[in-house]
Amino acid sequence: MEPDEGADRTPLLKESQPGTVPACCSARYNLALLAFFGFFLLYALRVNLSVALVDMVEPNTSLAKNTTSNVCPEHSSTINVPRNTSGKKYSWDADTQGWILGSFFYGYIITQIPGGYLASKTGGKLLLGFGIFGTSVFTLLTPLAANLGVGYLIAVRALEGLGEGVTFPAMHSMWSSWAPPLERSKLLSISYAGAQLGTVVSLPLSGLICYYMNWIYVFYIFGALGVLWFFFWMWLVSDTPETHRSISHTEREYILSSLKDQLSTQKSVPWKQILESLPLWAIVVAHFSYNWTFYTLLTLLPTYMKEILRFDAQENGFLSALPYFGCWLCIILSGQIADYLREKQNLSTVCVRKCFTLIGMLESSLESQIHLPPSQEWWGQLLPRTSLIIILWENGRLFSILLLLLIYLEQFSLHYLEVEKFRTGQSVVIACTETEGNTEILKLC
Repeated sequence: MEPDEGADRTPLLKESQPGTVPACCSARYNLALLAFFGFFLLYALRVNLSVALVDMVEPNTSLAKNTTSNVCPEHSSTINVPRNTSGKKYSWDADTQGWILGSFFYGYIITQIPGGYLASKTGGKLLLGFGIFGTSVFTLLTPLAANLGVGYLIAVRALEGLGEGVTFPAMHSMWSSWAPPLERSKLLSISYAGAQLGTVVSLPLSGLICYYMNWIYVFYIFGALGVLWFFFWMWLVSDTPETHRSISHTEREYILSSLKDQLSTQKSVPWKQILESLPLWAIVVAHFSYNWTFYTLLTLLPTYMKEILRFDAQENGFLSALPYFGCWLCIILSGQIADYLREKQNLSTVCVRKCFTLIGMLESSLESQIHLPPSQEWWGQLLPRTSLIIILWENGRLFSILLLLLIYLEQFSLHYLEVEKFRTGQSVVIACTETEGNTEILKLC
């Protein structure tokens, strides 16, 4: 009798696994650490414009098309700190700002499928490295592009998206060769937690740079760090354990023996099986839904903080980062908890993934439906409309949504590595799903 397609085939008992190798100073955890910093910079490069744009636009043009009365009054600071006002200002209306913010995703969706294909054929090291390197170089060119005109800025941001579009397929391709089954959640959660920490750090740091220096340095600083990371990545990382220069023999054998029954021998992408797989399409739908909420908040939250809640660049960066701090903690903890449930409690992989996904998606969707602007809430007349209440309400709600979404995110990233029959074409599958989710961002414009 054939086993059920959704059955969990990964052995969970320690006795059935080869002897483990300590994590400290191991090649696989060094890879996770470098990937962590790579995705840290990846998301810093992605979101820094959202804060910098607040300082790049003339105040009298940013609200030109905003006719709503549901806008907070200006917030006065109790500390009078001189701010730098030397940065050039541009008269971009709301539509133009929408095109600028959305242009990144025009490039991002183009390289998803080619990136997945190249990762499957050539490995992820070069693809991920040059993807972040290219994004960093174009980030360094952003101030020049802004001076040349809106069209140039949109083009540069789209080129940044082209570079970032290959990164997630490349990373998944590498982990399919590096991550032992019982360490998979830990290794991937460490890697992708860098994305959330990059958001947490870059949003307030970008605000401080804009406030005390000049918005152009937002792009120069993060772009230079991305170029520096590229050289460390190319020097220290290999596509597979077999080609790593300094991995110990014990660790190499541990990784290869733990994956020997999972590495696919298919030479081509199984498109027919992909299109006919209901479990895989369930992951696609979930990924699409996640991306819609997450990227809407990621891209537009600083603008919302400025236009509606009326915070300046310095306050904006800190307040926009608060929800993502919880996300960063959550993605680390959820990976550890998932592996604990599988290894110590003998819960099946399918059960753990489904439960975490259900918690993350269902609760975050409920949280996102309960918000109305403060003036429209029944209790709005009972409380003074102070900035503190608005901060706590808005960031508390967004914290809840993003925290729950990240519980889900850590799990659906692993689903791709665990749909056994598609492990060869996994990166292409990821690319297709990313494209679906991010295409919807175009509607933001």
